[in-house]
Amino acid sequence: MISVGARRYQRLSIGTVLRHAVLIAFMLIILLPLAWVLLLSIKSIPDAYRPGFWPQHFDFSHYAFALTNIPTLGRNMLNSVLVTTGTIAITTACAVLGGYALVHLALPGRALVLGLLVASMFFPTRVTSLIAIFEIQRGLGLINTTAGLILPYVTLNLALSVFIMRGVFEQISHELVDAACIDGAGAWRTLFAILLPLTRNGIVVVIIVNFVTAWGEYLLALTLTNDQEVRTLPVVLASAFGGMGQWAWPRIAAVYVIAVAPGLAAFAFTQRWYMRGLQEGALKY
Repeated sequence: MISVGARRYQRLSIGTVLRHAVLIAFMLIILLPLAWVLLLSIKSIPDAYRPGFWPQHFDFSHYAFALTNIPTLGRNMLNSVLVTTGTIAITTACAVLGGYALVHLALPGRALVLGLLVASMFFPTRVTSLIAIFEIQRGLGLINTTAGLILPYVTLNLALSVFIMRGVFEQISHELVDAACIDGAGAWRTLFAILLPLTRNGIVVVIIVNFVTAWGEYLLALTLTNDQEVRTLPVVLASAFGGMGQWAWPRIAAVYVIAVAPGLAAFAFTQRWYMRGLQEGALKY
């Protein structure tokens, strides 16, 4: 006869196995396509059109072919880096200031500001505001400029970023802020000297969210730029393969590996702080 403790252990073991099975399944869903593209990029062209996952002959020349046959690829990569960096810097600064003000300052009309931020998140900005964004950019003389993409990109995740930082600041006790005020610290000193070190993991979450959005943004970059030299990497990649011809599958895969590698490297480097930020309330808004 099975004891009650053994039954509980058995139920716990089954639940643990099921949880791990689900996690492994989702991991494979994410990793297998990445592994397939990576291996495809180093297959010889005949191997690419034969069945099989592992290449029979390794060919690393596809990367050199992509860099040679897309002359602006290096420039487009630099454009993506500059636009993404500028977007992250401005959005993160605004999110930190906005989250701090909404939680720890006596802000008049706080409920109205929160309501407007929530309402803005329900509109597909890229579609509904595309014409308005284009007219504003044209009025400012920012059409067909790489730096001109930064301000529209900032608007994409600004509301979400503010809410993320608001959730992070809400985890910090108000008594800590009050004690800083009693000691003579002003609002700016309280923010930079006391609160920012406590919110660094939440800031990493904001950085990753905006990095993913800005690095892969396509519609605004296509609409607001005309010349290939000023465009970002996603637009160039989408327009580079007009037909098959010399762009065989391994060469296309090599270009996409070049495109996704910076994002994977950035997340791998910051994932520890990213997960801590999520656990500390970055998604509590």
